[in-house]
Amino acid sequence: MSIFPMISPPDDQSGQTQALPLCREVAWDFEHDVPVFRGGEPVVATKKEALKVWIWRALRTPRFKYEIYTWAYGSEFESLLGQAYTDAVKTAEAPRYLRECLLINPYITAVKDISVTFEAARLTVKGTAVTIYGEVDFNAIV
Repeated sequence: MSIFPMISPPDDQSGQTQALPLCREVAWDFEHDVPVFRGGEPVVATKKEALKVWIWRALRTPRFKYEIYTWAYGSEFESLLGQAYTDAVKTAEAPRYLRECLLINPYITAVKDISVTFEAARLTVKGTAVTIYGEVDFNAIV
């Protein structure tokens, strides 16, 4: 029995983590920003290709805007655009927003090589997501 009843230890104390299921997403046509269909059925991407789709969509989806998504999903980049923040503040905050956006995915373990560019009302983010399947490079305009 714990003296802290509201804080309980994890049920599995063996130190082993549960394996994640295969990462799957509907394949995405990044050039036209639409899902890929063949014969009327969606094409399914797995592993690294599925994570590329998830990253693309998460970066381009504003957090808190759509009720269909949890509040943990999406990015907060919109809050940096069109504001009177200095470029130094925007450049410092954007990588943090990027990490917060991507690291909620259990398949992504780290984000590195982040590059952020602001041009008028456009923000371009580039980097590499370290995943359980290997590294995934990303480049998105948000």
